[in-house]
Amino acid sequence: MPRKTLVLAESRDGQLRHVSFEAIAAAKKIADGGEVVGLLVGAEIGAEAKVLGHYGADRVIVVQNEALKYYTPDGYKQAVKHVIDLEEPDAIVMGHTSIGKDLAAGLAARLDSALISDVTSIEENGGDPLFIRPIYSGKAFEKKRVKDGLIFVTVRPNNIDALEKDESRDVDVAHVDVAIKDLRTIVKEIVKKTTSGVDLTEAKVVVSGGRGVKSAEGFKPLYELAEVLGGAVGASRGACDAGYCDYSLQIGQTGKVVTPDLYIACGISGAIQHLAGMSNSKVIVAINKDPEANIFNVADYGIVGDIFEVVPLLTKYFKEVLQEA
Repeated sequence: MPRKTLVLAESRDGQLRHVSFEAIAAAKKIADGGEVVGLLVGAEIGAEAKVLGHYGADRVIVVQNEALKYYTPDGYKQAVKHVIDLEEPDAIVMGHTSIGKDLAAGLAARLDSALISDVTSIEENGGDPLFIRPIYSGKAFEKKRVKDGLIFVTVRPNNIDALEKDESRDVDVAHVDVAIKDLRTIVKEIVKKTTSGVDLTEAKVVVSGGRGVKSAEGFKPLYELAEVLGGAVGASRGACDAGYCDYSLQIGQTGKVVTPDLYIACGISGAIQHLAGMSNSKVIVAINKDPEANIFNVADYGIVGDIFEVVPLLTKYFKEVLQEA
């Protein structure tokens, strides 16, 4: 059954996040031949709107307002709710990001609608989409179907492949004015602590360190390896608690969930809380001096050795291979 599906895209520093394109691909599966409408919300945006069409959106709506320069639940809820009322979609898709998780839950509750979060794949089920999502910290998966009514869906980054980019696709872009009022919170400025580079939750390669890195200085070889591979650096909670790195790098049950193509765990023991945040990575490589470390139980490849000897050797090897490629 064809459905109209609305996709909230996320833009950061003038660039669309890759999970927005993955959300469009998910929306295509949900729409089942129906219309997929992209939605951009913010201030000084719009230049990115055509790109949503290149990745499969049939048309795009842009809501610009200075009050939407930074994300606030009140402001974004007003903007998205206004578009929902105008478009009357059957489903709304967002990335399972900090914004998507907060906004989807708030709007679903407000509209008394279904919410299926952290979706990793979508299957066809006799005309109705079947949503698959991990439960019990990734130890099992459940399948959900919504029989009727509006559906809110958030998709986990790096799990649903984006459609191939087609720059020849041209779509209509409509600008909608929304009066944003009665804001309880106003964000004046955002001070970023994290360094620039690949977004951890969207990275195809993640090099992660645990207590075995021993110090903040010990993370330097990991950054060098990540840079060579075009990836991002993560950390276990133990490393963050020890003060080796910022908590923005934390991966695990109380941190970020990542599903890269390649996850390299350096000096990480493999506590269950950490495994909850990375065990669904496509390929896991573990480097640890302890051959009995739990991380080897989930690793596809294991290296028993000192990370300060192994990581530089890997960095050197990958540099040589990539230069020859």
